[in-house]
Amino acid sequence: MTMQTNSKKKLEVIGNSWDQLLNEEINKPYFGELLKFLNAEEAKYTIYPPRGSIFNAFKWTPIENVKVVIVGQDPYHGPNQAMGASFSVQPTAKIPPSLVNIFKELQSDLNLPIPDNGDLSQWGKQGVLLLNAVLTVRDGAANSHQGHGWEYFTDTVIKFLSKRGGIVFILWGNFAKKKEELIDLDRNFVIKSSHPSPFSVTYGFFGSRPFSKTNGYLKQIGKTPIDWDLTKGD
Repeated sequence: MTMQTNSKKKLEVIGNSWDQLLNEEINKPYFGELLKFLNAEEAKYTIYPPRGSIFNAFKWTPIENVKVVIVGQDPYHGPNQAMGASFSVQPTAKIPPSLVNIFKELQSDLNLPIPDNGDLSQWGKQGVLLLNAVLTVRDGAANSHQGHGWEYFTDTVIKFLSKRGGIVFILWGNFAKKKEELIDLDRNFVIKSSHPSPFSVTYGFFGSRPFSKTNGYLKQIGKTPIDWDLTKGD
């Protein structure tokens, strides 16, 4: 399976159980338009993350492993930050303010040490799908790839997982909270609060205890809880 337009540019496949769903989507008109847009953007600008990393969240967390979904908006738009997963940054990058606050809440909630970098891939490998609503962005221009098709794809992912049931959806901030309408609340568990951004963190994020609440639900339905400690290494 390849994803391409008439351009020579291609979008790398995921390589696991997500490919069937992706294959269904790439044959829809919106996806062809999305690829044309990405190719045009890449001809003029730098886009993040690199093409080979766009689907990292899906590579880390195959469908059958998904226990938790943390919904973000779009990738970080600075060099050497975005790594294809919501809130996660490359190990060499400075930890962004929102992620600093996530780590503070993690420490407060579960008394865990604060990591020295922002790579969240360990969470992904345990079943935490770090899903941005938009999977690419132009260098230096936040939200620049909104409204060009990614939302159709990621909304489809949320609805698909919702139907499977038994999943924790973590919705931080007003943008993420809008995704609640896509979720079957009778079959899944939704955790909502304000965004961890410094501008809104004191309006309900601090003290919301999303990590312990997640593990409480997973234990309740007979699933192995997430080990949220990022300082242990792989």
